[in-house]
Amino acid sequence: MPIDPADPRLLGAVIILLVLLTAALLVLQRSRTRRQLNSVRKREERLKMALWATGEHYWEYDVGSSMLRMLLVEPDAEGLSDVMHERSVPIDGMIHRDDIGTTRRDLQACLEGATRSVVTEARVLLENGEQVWIRARGRIVERDADGRPIRVAGTARDISRSRQADRERRIAAQVLHSMDEAVSVVDASFNFISVNRAFSRITGYSEEEAIGRGAALLDSDQHDAAFYRHMRTQLTGQGHWKGEMWQRRKDGEEFLGQLVCSAVNGGNPGEAQYVIVLSDVTQQKRAEQELLYLANFDTLTNLPNRAMLSDHLSRAIVRARRHEGRIALLFLDLDRFKDINDSLGHAAGDRILRAAAKRLQQTLGEQHTVARLGGDEFTVVLENVESPDQAEHTAREIIMAFEAPLLIDGRQEIAISPSIGISLYPENGQVPTELIKRADTAMYQAKAAGRRTFMRYDDAMDVATRTRATLSASLRKVLDRGELRLAYQPRMSLADSRITGVEALLRWNSEEHGEVPPTDFIPLAEESGQILEIGEWVLREACLMLRRWQQHGVDPALAVSVNVSALQLLRGNFPEVVRQVLRDTGLAPASLELELTESVLMANAEQSAARLQAFREIGVPLAIDDFGTGYSSLAYLKRLPITAIKVDKAFVDDVSTDPDDAAITSTIITMAHSLGLKVIAEGVETEAQLRFLSDQGCDEIQGFWVAPPMDGHACLAFIRSWGPDQHAPGRAAP
Repeated sequence: MPIDPADPRLLGAVIILLVLLTAALLVLQRSRTRRQLNSVRKREERLKMALWATGEHYWEYDVGSSMLRMLLVEPDAEGLSDVMHERSVPIDGMIHRDDIGTTRRDLQACLEGATRSVVTEARVLLENGEQVWIRARGRIVERDADGRPIRVAGTARDISRSRQADRERRIAAQVLHSMDEAVSVVDASFNFISVNRAFSRITGYSEEEAIGRGAALLDSDQHDAAFYRHMRTQLTGQGHWKGEMWQRRKDGEEFLGQLVCSAVNGGNPGEAQYVIVLSDVTQQKRAEQELLYLANFDTLTNLPNRAMLSDHLSRAIVRARRHEGRIALLFLDLDRFKDINDSLGHAAGDRILRAAAKRLQQTLGEQHTVARLGGDEFTVVLENVESPDQAEHTAREIIMAFEAPLLIDGRQEIAISPSIGISLYPENGQVPTELIKRADTAMYQAKAAGRRTFMRYDDAMDVATRTRATLSASLRKVLDRGELRLAYQPRMSLADSRITGVEALLRWNSEEHGEVPPTDFIPLAEESGQILEIGEWVLREACLMLRRWQQHGVDPALAVSVNVSALQLLRGNFPEVVRQVLRDTGLAPASLELELTESVLMANAEQSAARLQAFREIGVPLAIDDFGTGYSSLAYLKRLPITAIKVDKAFVDDVSTDPDDAAITSTIITMAHSLGLKVIAEGVETEAQLRFLSDQGCDEIQGFWVAPPMDGHACLAFIRSWGPDQHAPGRAAP
C-alpha cells in the first residue's frame, strides 16, 4: 500500500527517529569528549610526571602581551604528593630587574631568527618573595598568518644549587691559582695531573712541562731513595703526610720545602689521587736560624754570648755535680781597650776584638767554651779541673799568648794584654750568676794589682770591691775638696852628681779614707775618665811649682817630669792643653818632660808616633816610663820622638845579685844609647846598684839613694842644699 507523506503517523515516526538519532549523536559526542578529556588528563599526568621527574617547569611567553605563563610542579602542604599550578605574570614582574635586559635580548635574538632557540639564565621572583636562579630553554611554537612569532614555549630548571656550586668551584679555582703555595695533584703513580701558577713560579716548571711527569722531577740529592719511599708509603697507607724536604728547581737550585700531602677521591671509583701543597720555607728557616744565632752568639766575634754561656755553664755545673767534679771560670778584660778604641775608632776596635777572640780560641782549643759577654769582656769555662793550679796555669798561658801583638788587617800591630779573674765551682758559687760575678770581682782585683795578671777569687775580695766602690765615689770630690797634692822626687846625673830634675808624683789624702796609695786610686780615675781633669790639674800644679822654684833661683836647666795616662794621650787634644798650661805658667817647654808608660805607647805605636810628634814640635821632651815591663818593638821605638827611657825598678832591684837582671839592664842601656836616648834608672836604693849603673854608663838615677819624694818646700830646700860632695854612698837612706 502506498505511503502517504501527509500521514500524521509517518510524520511522528520521522520525528521520533530524528530525536533518537540526535540523542545517539549527543551520546557519541559526549563519549568522544570524555575520551578526549581522559586523553588530555593522561597527557597532563604524563607531563606532570615528566616535569616532576626531571625537575623542569613548563613555560610559555606571549609575544603580544609580554605575559609569561609557567606551569609549576611543587610538593603539597604535607609533602606527600605533588601539585601542579599555573602562574601568569608580565615578564617584567617575574624576572629580576638586573636580569630582565639579558632575558629580553636572548628572546629577541630568537624572535628575529638570529638563534633557533632561546637559552637564558635569570633570577625568577617566586610568589613568596624568594628568588631562584633558572636556566630556561625554548623555541617559537606558534606564528600568525604572516609568519610572525606570537608564542614561545619551553622548559626551565632551578639551577640555584648548581650555580652556587659552580660559583664555589670558580672561587676555589681562583683561590688555588692565586695562592703563594705551589699546589699540585698527582695520580696513584705520583705523576702530575694539574698544577697551579705558584707551582710554576716556585719550581720553574710550566704546567705543560710538569703534567704527565713524575713528582721525582723535584727530588733533591740531599735525600736518599729510602727517604722518598718512606714518605710515599706513609702517604698511601695513612692518606696524609706532612714535613720538610729539600726540593730542586728546574735550574738546579735547591730549596727547603714544607709539604702537606693528602689523599682525595680520584675521577674513577677506587682510584686515589693526592693533593700536594708545597711552600718554599728556605728564607723563613734562614731567618729562624739567624734569630737563633743572634739569641746565642755574638755577631762580632762569632763566640757564644752571655745567654749561651749561662746555658753551657749550667750544663757544666750539672755534670760536675753528678761526677763531683770542679769547674773554673776565667773572666778576661782587655787592659786599656777603651783608650785604644777611642783613639783608633770603633771600627778598629771591632777588629781588635775579633783578633783577640781568635787568639783566645787558638790558645785554648775547641775543648773549652770561650764566650764574649760584651765590650772587651770574655769568659772561658774549664771543665774537669783537677786543682786551682790548673786554672791558674791556663790564665798564665792566655797572658803569655797576648805577649805578642795582635796583627790587625795583616799589617798593623796592636799590643794589648788581658787581666783575668778566676772563680771555681763549687768553692766560689753554685750557679752561673755567682761564678760570673765572683770571677768579675777577681778580674778587677787583677787590674788593681797592675793589669796583665790574674787573680783567683777569695772572700776578702768582696770587701775590697766595696772599698773600691766607696773610693770611686770619694774620688769624684777630690778636686772640690782640695785633697790632692804633689810630691817631688829628685833625680841625679851620674856623670857630675848634679840634680837634673824632679818627678811630680800624685798623692791623695782623703778625708774619709786617709792616705790612699796611687796604685788604688789612679786606675779608678782612668776607668771613670776623671784622669783627664786630674791629669790637667797635676800638669798645671807641677809647672807652677817649677816656675816658683826658678823665681827662687833654681837652675833653669832643671826639669819637672809629669806622668801622662793613656786616656790623656788618646782622648781630646792634649797637645793643646800642654801649650795652654805652658803659656799660663810661663814655663819654657824644655823644662817640662812628659812620661808615658811603655804599654800605652806600644798599644798602637804607629798612631802614638804621630801624636807624640806634636809634643816635639812644642819642644817638650818625652820619656818612656817603666821600660822593659811591656812589649816593645824596636822598629817602632826608633821612630817614636822620645828623648829618654826610664828602666823599671823591677830590673834595678837585683842588678848586683841577679845576672839576668844585670844583663837585661846593661842591654837596655846599650840599646838606648845606640838610639841616642838618655837612660834613667828608677828605684836606686843601694851603693851596689849605683856602682853597677855607673859602670854600665847609665845617665841618671832616681830613687831613695838620692832622695825620697818630698813636698814642694822640702824639695826646694833639698835642691838648694845639694852639692857635688853629697853623692857619697849612703847619704840618703831608703
